[in-house]
Amino acid sequence: MEHPMSDEAIQTLEKTVETPPFKTWLCVLCGLVYSERDGWPGDGIPPGTRWEDVPEEWACPDCGASKADFQMTEI
Repeated sequence: MEHPMSDEAIQTLEKTVETPPFKTWLCVLCGLVYSERDGWPGDGIPPGTRWEDVPEEWACPDCGASKADFQMTEI
């Protein structure tokens, strides 16, 4: 006998399958780590915000470096 999945379970599964893993970005000037999973709520960047969606004018909260001074890294 089959056990059908609820619509909610199917939607959750689809999101899980389609969502690429979150990345981590490192400020090359001071070492601050930006995690896409965590975002930066203190600057109005909610958890889950991808790096490409972080505003271009955002700067490193520790040293003021620009977005261009961050590199993707694996931790």
